[in-house]
Amino acid sequence: MFVDSAKIYIEAGKGGNGHVSFHREKYVAAGGPDGGDGGDGGNVVFRADTHLSTLMDFRYKRKYKAQNGEDGRGAKCRGKNGEDIVILVPCGTVIKNAETGGVLADLTNDGEEFIAAKGGSGGFGNVHFATPTRQVPRFAKPGLNGQALEVILELKMLADVGLLGFPNVGKSTLLSKVSDAQPKIADYHFTTLVPNLGVVKIDEGASFVIADIPGLIEGASDGVGLGHAFLRHIERTRLLLHVVDACSTEGRNPIEDFDIINAELKKHSEKLSQRKQIVVANKIDLGMNTEIKDKFISEMKKRGYPVFEISAATGKGVDDLMKFVYHELQTIPKEPLYDVMEEVPEVEKKSDDFTVRNENGVYVVEGGYIEYLINSTNFDDNESVQHFQNALKRKGIIAALEEKGIQENDTVRMYDIEFEFVF
Repeated sequence: MFVDSAKIYIEAGKGGNGHVSFHREKYVAAGGPDGGDGGDGGNVVFRADTHLSTLMDFRYKRKYKAQNGEDGRGAKCRGKNGEDIVILVPCGTVIKNAETGGVLADLTNDGEEFIAAKGGSGGFGNVHFATPTRQVPRFAKPGLNGQALEVILELKMLADVGLLGFPNVGKSTLLSKVSDAQPKIADYHFTTLVPNLGVVKIDEGASFVIADIPGLIEGASDGVGLGHAFLRHIERTRLLLHVVDACSTEGRNPIEDFDIINAELKKHSEKLSQRKQIVVANKIDLGMNTEIKDKFISEMKKRGYPVFEISAATGKGVDDLMKFVYHELQTIPKEPLYDVMEEVPEVEKKSDDFTVRNENGVYVVEGGYIEYLINSTNFDDNESVQHFQNALKRKGIIAALEEKGIQENDTVRMYDIEFEFVF
């Protein structure tokens, strides 16, 4: 099964907690603090792999989490870092932030990697908090959470040339003639249900990749037919071959068909609509409706398009077309699909990450920084409590409470902690 998009949840590892311990050995009555730091959490890493061609695996597994860092230990032993989790994706995979839609990375080369979520830093052990006046610190810092987010994976095929055109105009037949690809071919609409890639070899060391995109119809950019799902696969192409049933074997107007497809391209992407096109007038071997064919070719040339008359079924004119395509590609530089990449939002706690409100006479203080501060405080230890109080002043939380009108002995609640306010 061909799957070209998926939404998954990724979470980097949490940093290990710092350790509280004191040096102990024979004949040493009271050794100093020696609690080690926690290890860093593992990262979530995406890696492009040429051996993959679909995102099917992500239909069955939707959550990926890296390993947490180990907690610190005594004797200043640092905890082990958590292992990264490496997620393999096909080359050509675009990674987007599911919440904002912004592009995080575009992995096109085999082995290319992107750290999509960074692990949290390990917390400091109590050895870091010893001072001349605080020689027995009985507190340490917890590890920070890793980055976590939902991402959308989109596979956009790596092809130099894209085949465009309505269903049943001969795109699959043309692909089978010029490459080793073996697309399913039959005389009915929407034979091609998945994009097909083929390598066209012109000469020794001279080749290019061509993609047969499932048939587009009017309304494709709005989700009609199969076009909406597969328009993304021609976004990387540098050149488009627009295949048309020039002899109108099914009674359709080839000029109207050409205009409809281009209108859908423009609705999907303005940049894509400006890509160079070569018009391929197919099915000339059938020898019917030559007046319609001549009118179509004349109109295309009038618009400035290069036109090739071919028969994909018999191979007539196909070699000349492929040689022309190869030489055109030499003049068209490869451009990045996306110019600007969005950064993954940081989870590090900010100094202003707190809120203060009066709730029925109780002053409630909440926020990421507050939660972090509480988790790193030993409320049974006077020095740790003093460190907690100093942090509240230093971060402006006391000032914010005073602005809200707090009075002596009013109750302050910070998650599970309640205390009376004292000036």
